[in-house]
Amino acid sequence: MIHFPKTVLILLLSFALSCATQKQILTDNSWQPVGASDGSVPVARHEASFVEAGDEFVLLGGRSIRPVSIYNPKKGIWREGTPPPIELHHFQAFEYDDKVYIAGALTGGWPGETPVPNIYIYDPAQDEWSVGPEIPEGRRRGAAGALVHKDKIYLVCGIVDGHRGDHKDWFDVYDLKTDTWSVLPAAPRPRDHFQATVVDGKLYAAGGRLSKVGDDAFSTTIGEVDVYDFKTGKWSTLATEIPTQRAGSYNFAWGDEVVVLGGESGTQVPAHAEMEALDVRTNTWRTLPPMIEGRHGTGVLIYNGAVYVASGSGNRGGGPELTTMEKFDLTPR
Repeated sequence: MIHFPKTVLILLLSFALSCATQKQILTDNSWQPVGASDGSVPVARHEASFVEAGDEFVLLGGRSIRPVSIYNPKKGIWREGTPPPIELHHFQAFEYDDKVYIAGALTGGWPGETPVPNIYIYDPAQDEWSVGPEIPEGRRRGAAGALVHKDKIYLVCGIVDGHRGDHKDWFDVYDLKTDTWSVLPAAPRPRDHFQATVVDGKLYAAGGRLSKVGDDAFSTTIGEVDVYDFKTGKWSTLATEIPTQRAGSYNFAWGDEVVVLGGESGTQVPAHAEMEALDVRTNTWRTLPPMIEGRHGTGVLIYNGAVYVASGSGNRGGGPELTTMEKFDLTPR
């Protein structure tokens, strides 16, 4: 039997209690509304994205051409930025080098929206838009999962013909250093209206649907979670499905978990408020407190140990478009 000094035992016990307490607090916390100090609000929008860049929150894109909304968390106020040069919607934006990148977007009106042929870049510091690399012809789609990982942009799945069909299982990578596109192994299944997340060297595709026009347009949601291992270059599918199937949801990584928020589905008219977390070590899900307002078609960001969400649509479909923001503390109070 190993005998530890009393001080070591106390430290070990304290650490264990701290971990257990933090896990419990993550469950016991609740979402809190975040208002601006001057009463300002972001531009209402949905099918947009929400990211942090340059220590500010950037809300951009959405149906029609609308000004960028920028929130300064230190001052607690919103301001407007330059609108994009074209209509950009149905995309997962991400930050790279203090700029916001938009890849795998759609443009135009429902239901036959068309894929945007280029990556678009917004620089919050200069309040300027620029047209980035061209996406190879024949690999263009929208409502796709998009993220940056180790100086490379990954674009997964999506849909070509707006909300009518031609769903893709495509997987592509753009090397920001060499300015080259490459085709990677296709995902196990097509999906659109979802977001991709990287945790522990693996890409997770969770949520989404196969969009189509008709009475059951919201019911084609996907339960399977597909995983790409960057080390082996292979896909796999988890044995456990997402507890609440929905599309138009938004994801983020926290520790060893992939967290899925919000969304829309055929099971209810109000947008989903659920927050569910997948532990990638055990491949098990747990339920976390729901948002104050259900919403879909936006994004989330993490700032100072809290996750923030803003705007989006309050019901499935196109409205009402929200101008509220709320946050959830991820760290112990």
